[in-house]
Amino acid sequence: MTQKDESIHVLDLIMIGVGCAMFAFGLVFFNIANHLADGGISGVTLILRALFGIDPAYSTILINIPLILIGWRFLGRQSLIYTIYGTIMLSVFLWIWQRVPIVIQLHGDLLLSALGAGVIGGFGSGLLYRYGGTTGGTDIIARIFERFRGVPMGRTLLYLDVIVLLVSLVYIDIQHMAYTLIYSYIFARIVNFTQEGAYAARGIIVVSDHHQEITDNIMDELGRGVSLIDGEGGYSHQSRKMIYVVVAPSELHRLRQIIQRNDPRAFVSVINVNEALGEGFTFAVPKKGWLGKLKR
Repeated sequence: MTQKDESIHVLDLIMIGVGCAMFAFGLVFFNIANHLADGGISGVTLILRALFGIDPAYSTILINIPLILIGWRFLGRQSLIYTIYGTIMLSVFLWIWQRVPIVIQLHGDLLLSALGAGVIGGFGSGLLYRYGGTTGGTDIIARIFERFRGVPMGRTLLYLDVIVLLVSLVYIDIQHMAYTLIYSYIFARIVNFTQEGAYAARGIIVVSDHHQEITDNIMDELGRGVSLIDGEGGYSHQSRKMIYVVVAPSELHRLRQIIQRNDPRAFVSVINVNEALGEGFTFAVPKKGWLGKLKR
């Protein structure tokens, strides 16, 4: 059984700090400045600011302390440290940005405000999550519900966001809520994009009687590694080889040409691969074409 890595990495802490700085920047200069709400604990801090004048830098810490104390047993050493660190860094940057005299002049354009908040805040949160960080809050509540009630985290987070957004109507009108929903959609898309990584790829499964010719051409022309998988037809029960290969999106057209050239009747399935790690993606990219052949 493999032991989980609970060590603390300096790079993780740096990127979590950068993510918190970006998220706080978007919250202060786009959400707060243009009266847009938010979901989760950030949304609660904005409600407290609007109703009671409480600085979000302080309320973020105050709300998260009891939640972290309740959920510490479910987090593990690394997650606990990263959560506490992320919460503190978010509060610090909220405090800093509210005291920096920056004015982003959007001339009251709420659509631009929603776009700016979604892109900057989403990218910051994406970095935060990508490097194992979290700012506590509703994430901890969702983990508790998943542990004891079997409720998926995503569903709990959605319900909590809806509740917070509905309560936010006590200080914003319907128009600002509509743009808040636009912001929330953009925010979620940017978070997903950031978490998926820069090395998105396509996974290709090919079923063909000419699997060897296709395999040879892929390795020769694209320089990609190929795996052959034993398969069996569900109707005919005939054994045959299936090809699996991962390529960059820009190589997909050439791969289709190779398959079409060798077997026009081949069955091809294209799968979106959110992240590809290893040789050819995050390590050395294989040389293609005549230059690659010279170096073999």
